[in-house]
Amino acid sequence: MKKLTMAIAAGFAACMAAGAEAPSPSGAERQTPRWSVKKAKAWGEANPWWCGVNYIPANAINYTAMWDKTSFSPDVIRRELKLMTQTGMNCVRFVMQYKVYEDDPEYFIKALDKFLSLCEEAGVKAMPIFFDDCAFGVNRDPVVGRQSEPLEGWYAWAWSPSPGHTMVIDEREHPKLEKYVKDILSRFKDDKRIFLWDLYNEPSNGGLGKRSLPLLEKTFAWAREVDPSQPISSGVWNKNKAVNAIILANSDIVTFHFYGNREKTRKRLEEIAAMARGRPAICTEWMNRPAGSTVKDCLGLFKEANVGCLAWGLVNGKTQTHLRWGHRPENLPYTGAWQHDLFRGDLTPYDPSEIDLIKAAVDRR
Repeated sequence: MKKLTMAIAAGFAACMAAGAEAPSPSGAERQTPRWSVKKAKAWGEANPWWCGVNYIPANAINYTAMWDKTSFSPDVIRRELKLMTQTGMNCVRFVMQYKVYEDDPEYFIKALDKFLSLCEEAGVKAMPIFFDDCAFGVNRDPVVGRQSEPLEGWYAWAWSPSPGHTMVIDEREHPKLEKYVKDILSRFKDDKRIFLWDLYNEPSNGGLGKRSLPLLEKTFAWAREVDPSQPISSGVWNKNKAVNAIILANSDIVTFHFYGNREKTRKRLEEIAAMARGRPAICTEWMNRPAGSTVKDCLGLFKEANVGCLAWGLVNGKTQTHLRWGHRPENLPYTGAWQHDLFRGDLTPYDPSEIDLIKAAVDRR
């Protein structure tokens, strides 16, 4: 642990001494203004060590279902978020669904406000996500209304990207997305229930590649025009140089995803320290038990490095994320360790020792 802390501190110090920021995205004339390192560090010092989960209710098969008028479930959300209070975790990350907003903006604003109130009731802060390119089944363009039921044995069968791949690709649709981003940010730009805005989850995923770059760049620019009091970010999640250049040049707080084992996590934390250039860092996705990314082996590394961490996810349900990525019905029955999720559907812990370790690690304030 001591060696890890020294390595990360050295990485931060070296980057601070260099006095350099991340390079501007290829082809960009200028870097979009962002928080200074000093301001970012002050934010980090004023806040706790962030430890939480990526949240979707157990009764929602995707984020469209989480927000849709036909299935938004405050009572379920309240009951599940109480687990956060019991474990001591202090934050949740979640995707907002553009299509639900497009269908009825005022309804969506009210639903989001209700969700944030439930977070406050549970004593946790929120990290909303505007866009998400992930797709694990056949669904590439979300549709509002009652969603599909699970296909047993298929990991995240009906996962729905936001806004959907067609709108990401078709730049003629982007003015609609600009309205959405600016409307939400303007209404909640000073909301104390939100501690960070994650603008875009895994841009270029789902086979989109470089087609996500225009929307990624625009979303940072739109957010800067609103200028929220909370920091903005997008997570480094793979080795796509073009995507990462945009992310690192524009994020106030460096966020990233990593699902490796203890030694790989230790190495990745050192790499992130160099990328962060003195800014606070948060791992916004981790915990993959079959791959060795476990509470027992990795939580302490994040704590020691003072790097926030949000596991995937809270209560196992319709998304079937206890299965491994790519799991299909023909491979049933699944008898391996759960990949994700801390609690079973009956709200009992999958592994009580994990909950004990989280409780011991988190200092709620």
